[in-house]
Amino acid sequence: MYVCVCMAVTEQQIHEAARRGARTLQDLQRDLGVASECGACAAFARECLKNARETRPSPAPATRQAS
Repeated sequence: MYVCVCMAVTEQQIHEAARRGARTLQDLQRDLGVASECGACAAFARECLKNARETRPSPAPATRQAS
C-alpha cells in the first residue's frame, strides 16, 4: 500500500528502511523522501515505521564456538 503518494513510497519500503536502521521520520525523509512534498503522509509514515520496528524479528542469539 502506498504511504506517500507524492514520492510513491510503499509500506514495504518503510519496513525495509526500518530493517536497514531507520528510526525516525527524518530517517525516512532522508532515505525515501517520505513527507518531503505535501507532508500529508507524515503521521501514517511514523505509524508504519513504529509498526515495522515492533514487528521486526529479534537478532539470533550468539552461539559459542568450541575451542
